Amino acid sequence: MNTTEQGWELGISEEQLVRLTGEMEEAHQESLPAMRAGVAALTEEVRAGDVDRRRFLAGAGAAVAVASVAVAAGAGAEPAVAAERSSAPAAQSSPYTGDLRVVALAVALEHQAVGAYDAALKAAWAGRLGAVPPAVGTFATVAMKQHAEHARAWNAALTGAGRPAVQGVPLSNQPATLKALGRARNVGEVARLALSLEDQAAQTYLFAAGHVSSHAGITTAACIAPVEAMHAAILRFVLGQYPVPDAFLRTDHAAKPALLTV
Repeated sequence: MNTTEQGWELGISEEQLVRLTGEMEEAHQESLPAMRAGVAALTEEVRAGDVDRRRFLAGAGAAVAVASVAVAAGAGAEPAVAAERSSAPAAQSSPYTGDLRVVALAVALEHQAVGAYDAALKAAWAGRLGAVPPAVGTFATVAMKQHAEHARAWNAALTGAGRPAVQGVPLSNQPATLKALGRARNVGEVARLALSLEDQAAQTYLFAAGHVSSHAGITTAACIAPVEAMHAAILRFVLGQYPVPDAFLRTDHAAKPALLTV
């Protein structure tokens, strides 16, 4: 165990955290070829007009494509920042419609995670989080890099389809996320916030698999979701929690396209 000056205790050894982070990176690297192929196929679908002609699916039958996510992480922890669950239609001025609105949401969520880890690392370097075990910093750095690569892949699908790339974090819950980050005073508080974002991302990908019409979009989400779930599982280890609190990943905290502000 590693205890900070402010009483927070790392739930596993640093050696274990380093090993888990390495396994997470291996899984991420293995997913990249299929993720990039899925993005390319999605771009072609949109260019051909296939995606725009389809309607969102009402059921969740395609969700089995990412059922393996439940092995890596569950959704037992209450997110510190709740996502909006409104089903209000997208603004008419939005350049993202149909399945592409879900793609834009994915980019925004990935950017949100990148920003959260970046802010946490800067706070740690400035000494605002007390003593930070080096293995925690390594995990945050690797997770941030993976989120950035996911964001670039989804943005490539948008620009390849003739839509603008999503910039920044156009999400209505971002002010609350930034406020929570600013209040954090130790690694445990940051880890709980990061866990809420990782759970939201993993559940959103599971939700998307059952609610988008693009087969390529489902495939891409299925490649990314297990990596997001591994982030959440490791954060639960860091917090001293059981890594898989539920038998199956739920979607009650999944972000919906209405969360987008563009």
